[in-house]
Amino acid sequence: MQAIRPVTKPSKQRKMVFQAPTHMRYKLFAAPLSPELKTSHGVNSLPVRSGDTVRVMRGDNKGFEGKITRVDRRKYKIYVEGLTREKVDGTTIFIPVHPSKVMITRLNLDDKWRKKILERKKAVPKKLEEVEAKPPKREVTELKEEVVEEKPKRTKRKVTRKPAVRKVKEKTEEAKKEAKSKKTRAKRKTSVKKSEEGM
Repeated sequence: MQAIRPVTKPSKQRKMVFQAPTHMRYKLFAAPLSPELKTSHGVNSLPVRSGDTVRVMRGDNKGFEGKITRVDRRKYKIYVEGLTREKVDGTTIFIPVHPSKVMITRLNLDDKWRKKILERKKAVPKKLEEVEAKPPKREVTELKEEVVEEKPKRTKRKVTRKPAVRKVKEKTEEAKKEAKSKKTRAKRKTSVKKSEEGM
């Protein structure tokens, strides 16, 4: 089954409930079992089915007990035999009840698949106890040396090219040095001429 990420927004939770596929709706129809059934079957809750005898635990009809006649998965309602009301025109209709508001008092075990579900759910706590009782196994991992044939690596020739910007910079630096040396030469010549004239 596909894992569902937990959603915290109420609007999204409602949307998930009303757009749920039938296999998810089946799980939302779960109702608690009576204390007698819990001890005998070792299961806390089961999805309700038609034919189960239930007791209403909430609402105006609290305490009413009867058989489920119909399960409406589209509207998330169940209809209990004998739980009816009269309309204004005189017709009687069943009162819809949400499955979480009832408690199962007698199970309908005509279906062999339901018996298998009960057995599987009953076995879960025993398996958990067994897992907790067993100490964790220490697995010895053997290191296997794998012989890997080394293939000669292809080496790429590295092309060393100096960028044009550096050359330009070097040229400008050389030109500046030459210009400085020319200026210093010119200054020397002028200073030598002045000194000759002054003598």
